[in-house]
Amino acid sequence: MFSFIKNAFTTREVRRRIFYTLFMLAVFRLGSHIPVPGVNAEALQLISRSGILGLLNTFGGGALQRFSIFAMGVSPYITSSIIVQLLQMDLIPKFTEWAKQGEVGRRKLNQATTYGAIIIGFIQSLGLAFGFNQLAGLGLVINPSMPTYLSIALILTAGTMLLVWMGEQITRNGVGNGTSMIIFAGIVAQVPQEIYAYFQQNIQGVEGVALRNSLLIALGIVLVYAIAIIIVVLMEQAQRRIPIHYSKKISGSKHTAHLPLKINSAGVIPVIFATSVISLPQTIFSFIDQEKASTWLQWVMRLFNLNDPIGVVFYTVLLIAFTYFYALIQVNPEKVAENLQKQGGYIPSVRPGKDTENYLTYLLNRLSGVGALYLTVIAITPIIAGMIWKDIPTALSLSGTSLLIVVGVAIETAKQIEGRMIKRRYKGFLYY
Repeated sequence: MFSFIKNAFTTREVRRRIFYTLFMLAVFRLGSHIPVPGVNAEALQLISRSGILGLLNTFGGGALQRFSIFAMGVSPYITSSIIVQLLQMDLIPKFTEWAKQGEVGRRKLNQATTYGAIIIGFIQSLGLAFGFNQLAGLGLVINPSMPTYLSIALILTAGTMLLVWMGEQITRNGVGNGTSMIIFAGIVAQVPQEIYAYFQQNIQGVEGVALRNSLLIALGIVLVYAIAIIIVVLMEQAQRRIPIHYSKKISGSKHTAHLPLKINSAGVIPVIFATSVISLPQTIFSFIDQEKASTWLQWVMRLFNLNDPIGVVFYTVLLIAFTYFYALIQVNPEKVAENLQKQGGYIPSVRPGKDTENYLTYLLNRLSGVGALYLTVIAITPIIAGMIWKDIPTALSLSGTSLLIVVGVAIETAKQIEGRMIKRRYKGFLYY
């Protein structure tokens, strides 16, 4: 591990990219402490720790609790990405056509995603300003009026789009996926604060049997975290290698090769997507009095509540659905089969073309079943444990989701750094 870090910093290009990424993340952390003008952020100290609001606050590195310019994080952009990707599935012919146009189509889809993020961000920011002001007893917005709410919404939306731009710059000039790195930085920044809060509430000033029980719980949590991290690392690196044969030898290549299919091809994206789908309705419903709501509205509110068994089941369904959906997008059996046929490659005992596509889809669905089970167990187990054992800290009840994101992003970033280091070792006519 230490040799990997040492080699990374001795490579000039990789060192520059790492420092660029750290600089952008430092700007993100600085912006998360700049409050929006015209608000009293202290009014949110209590309500920002409840339910899904606590999760959004964790993803933003405490930005929501301080109602800073980055209070919404990149959540609107992720929601817009989900919508655009769903519309590509033959729902809007124009989007489907763009998806097949390569780089040009990708730019058009990214532009549509950006416009969607602006619209969703503005609507969501208005809801946050109105709703939080009501929850805080009209103490959040200093001078409640329509111009004030509009200015707050514009500032929050601009903060979200600035984060999106920073994420794109990290992807282009830094290391790792920029959006995932920003979420990663927000979660990691909250870890010391959560540990200190747990120490204050359960260990500091406690003696005798109560101290022993608190220490045992803390030790148990550490062991569970260690086991979960090992499982996540093993599952994220596990893959099935499909042998590929070539009908004719291509210059500089072997007769046989392997097509690696990861057990969890979707990575941590399903967890981020499912959390984003849950977060927006839950944020809206948190402003409604459940006792005064109608029967069907109460049922819908339970559906988006992760502290309710029905909400946990719905969250599980979302995780499984997004795992299958995004795995097909990541691998795309149709394009893989087409590229193999063009290169003269084939899978033994499988005909090129449509049969290869169907075979890859079949294998991908089987692997995604295992991947979906793994993601569900890691994400849901802490929530269920928090429901059963009340002694477990509330702040850790959603730690499975955070753990998947942190470990997954760390693994992918390490792979990107290692790939750039290997590329720099090539010497010859085509590489420098």
